[in-house]
Amino acid sequence: MALLNRPVRGAGSPDPGDVSRETSSSWPGLGLAAAGVLAAWSVHRLAPWAPMLTVSVVLGIAAAHLPRLRGFVRGPARPGLSLAGRRLMRIGIVLLGLALGLDEVLRLGWATVAMVGAVVAATFLGTLWLGRRLGLPGDQPLLIATGYSICGASAIGAVSQVSGSDEEDVASSVALVTLCGTLAIAVLPLLQSPLGLSDPDFGRWVGASVHDVGQVVATAQTAGPGALGEAVLVKLMRVAMLAPLVAVVAFSVRAHRRGIRTSSGRRPAPVPLFVAGFLAAAALRATGLLPGVALEWAHTAQELLLAAALFGLGSAVHLPTLSRTGGRAALLGLAAWVVVAGASYAGVLLTT
Repeated sequence: MALLNRPVRGAGSPDPGDVSRETSSSWPGLGLAAAGVLAAWSVHRLAPWAPMLTVSVVLGIAAAHLPRLRGFVRGPARPGLSLAGRRLMRIGIVLLGLALGLDEVLRLGWATVAMVGAVVAATFLGTLWLGRRLGLPGDQPLLIATGYSICGASAIGAVSQVSGSDEEDVASSVALVTLCGTLAIAVLPLLQSPLGLSDPDFGRWVGASVHDVGQVVATAQTAGPGALGEAVLVKLMRVAMLAPLVAVVAFSVRAHRRGIRTSSGRRPAPVPLFVAGFLAAAALRATGLLPGVALEWAHTAQELLLAAALFGLGSAVHLPTLSRTGGRAALLGLAAWVVVAGASYAGVLLTT
């Protein structure tokens, strides 16, 4: 069964109108995205419990609805904000590969690798199936399933690049996934004792079930450094599954299109270039050639780029339209949260 039920554009290929607008009038939107990133960084500095990426989405949504700003957002700034949501997202995802310590991930053992793979598959397929049954429009089921099963907003952005998803579908999915991931910071630590989890097991559960890397850190650190170390390693293992998942979606898009060429006259690549870049960055990290300071700078650049991209995506949200499916989307988000938490808990018990 194809992952997508509607025709799409090529794997992230903009149409000629998009190209023209991006090259001629992208600076106002990029400037607004930069201001949004600065504001999100400031909020995060004042309230460290609020992840910068989550704040960026919220600020983007707010900018699209403020009376004195929404006209600018929907008019002169739109090309640059769309550019941020696509191109900057891809660059940020490539840099995300540098966060993967593949050698450290493999030290967890094949049992843990199999457990994480099973959790990702169960969450992705279960959420996708339920989203279709609930009748959510567009690519929302696909994007929400991706965000819950892999790594939140970053995974949604990566899959949207090959699925040709509408900006509103992407932004609403990001908003839902980041909301539930933020709630996990408060809820999961309260469940450690009732579920009888040791600190390391709690860390593995958090790493296998919480969406964003920053949210994983914020949640696991409540149980100490032992839990935090396990959580980060398991989380990186989930991030490593981003590339094969995107490749599968790209293959499904290609099959759905039955070989139709993109607007530029080329067939969509079986594996998108930014996915190859992600894998190359992970391989480079594994060589140990990059000094720590270079990895720190890359991490900072990744955060800023993804924040700008998510601000751009947030600015595409139209709340009156979103409210029409808000109840169904919230139900899907809650169900997906239960699935990923329950499957992760079972996996931790089986591999302890």
